[in-house]
Amino acid sequence: MEKLLDLQNITKYFGKQLVLKNINFDLSTGQIIGLIGPSGAGKSTMIKTMLGMEKADEGLALVLNHHMPNRHILGQIGYMAQSDALYEKLTGLENLTFFATMKGIKKKDITDSIQHIAQVVDLSKDLHKSVSNYSGGMKRRLSLAIALIGNPKLLILDEPTVGIDPALRRKIWQELTHLKNSGMGILITTHVMDEAELTDKVGLLLNGQIMAFGSPKNLKTRYAVSSIEDVFLKAEGELL
Repeated sequence: MEKLLDLQNITKYFGKQLVLKNINFDLSTGQIIGLIGPSGAGKSTMIKTMLGMEKADEGLALVLNHHMPNRHILGQIGYMAQSDALYEKLTGLENLTFFATMKGIKKKDITDSIQHIAQVVDLSKDLHKSVSNYSGGMKRRLSLAIALIGNPKLLILDEPTVGIDPALRRKIWQELTHLKNSGMGILITTHVMDEAELTDKVGLLLNGQIMAFGSPKNLKTRYAVSSIEDVFLKAEGELL
């Protein structure tokens, strides 16, 4: 398996505040890895450090074997942030077409790509609406569609299913599993513990440190509990 993400001894400060401490983390092709932790634990900072939006104070961060930022490999990465970055005056279709073009998708392939992704996120009927008229949940789905388009080698999703109903969440996870089986590497942060159970491995981030990392089954065995939520609660209690 090819290693797509490789964080080695990453430490990050904001001023005097320690946000990430000695993070070691990797992700390879054909894996879905989850990252869970309370708000403020450092999940988004960890992702921004991977992508070169934040610079680590110590350690090494490689994405697709490159130091970030590196514009030459951006087309191979699908990224969905916590906050939606959309062109509100454009339609959903125009947003998707713009980002597909930016990712270098061939013009003849754009329409089919958009139609498939729109079905996955249940936006087919709303593509011609202005994004300014989208609900919050629809904007999240459009942001997810933008991350998925172009079949990226690496997919990084920061709480993608917030505000999405359970039936659609299940459909999205079916697509993520399909993409994983096709060789894509996927990192997903989530507060939904049922989603963490669906990953190949899950990391528990608390106070800027990865307190536990492994398959859901192995973590539940290690902590002698029956769910990832209980792993989280037990690990948090040990830290306190």
